[in-house]
Amino acid sequence: MPNEELWTVQRTLAWCTEYLERHGDEHPSRSAEWLMSNATGMSRVELYAFYDKPLSMAERDVLRQTLRRRAAGEPLQYVTGEAAFRHIIVRTAPGVLIPRPETELLVELAIAHAKGEGLGEPRVLEVGCGTGCVALSLAREAGARVTATDISEQAVACARRNAEVLELSKLVQIVQTDCAKGVEGPFDMLVSNPPYIPTAVMEGLSREVLGFEPALALDGGADGLDFFNRLLGVARELLAPGGFFACELHETCLEEARRRAEASGLRNVQVYADLAGKPRFLSALR
Repeated sequence: MPNEELWTVQRTLAWCTEYLERHGDEHPSRSAEWLMSNATGMSRVELYAFYDKPLSMAERDVLRQTLRRRAAGEPLQYVTGEAAFRHIIVRTAPGVLIPRPETELLVELAIAHAKGEGLGEPRVLEVGCGTGCVALSLAREAGARVTATDISEQAVACARRNAEVLELSKLVQIVQTDCAKGVEGPFDMLVSNPPYIPTAVMEGLSREVLGFEPALALDGGADGLDFFNRLLGVARELLAPGGFFACELHETCLEEARRRAEASGLRNVQVYADLAGKPRFLSALR
């Protein structure tokens, strides 16, 4: 780390950025800013307003520890313990899938449907909630009453903690169960970001993902649709007539998913692209 006289925000940020770049961080400047914010309690904007501020010994110790973890490849969201998702910040934890920006569009689809149908307090089931980011966003933005499930004890604990911190526990019920076992409907909407990466594709994922994130939340089986097949059954069983189903899937799976959804009896099956223009989401009506 810099010499004693160089421990200002500006110079330390520059050093951390260079250090992370040497260790293969794809976005070293961004990572350095987040780690500095985590260590100092300042926002990323405030860092640039207080460039000459010296770091305290406690702040230096936190920064050293988190810098080592990030340089070893640990995802930034695990190191800092939080992730931004739409209009909320959720706490994260090792063993729980990190929210992705792409998944924000899943929320968009659900909100657009709720508004279009005039659903003031839609009843929503989310299967595979992870941190709870989707369920909590729907509760906050659409006034939804959500039952969110996950098989992982770590994920359920994380999601419940986020619901409490965001003061949404009255609207969002987190249930530990396999898929939707034991859940009673009917629901107006079913949303899910399930394990969907084809097993063969898993091998090509980055070291951050393979080395730290739970395979249980990622591996969708040989064709990426193992869990999707189960969701089709949930949609038929727990959605009210006319209920809305929206799911995130791997870009290579959407056409086959469309065929299976139509064969299962769902109607008005639609495929949507993500921000990169790749097919990513499927929606349908019961």
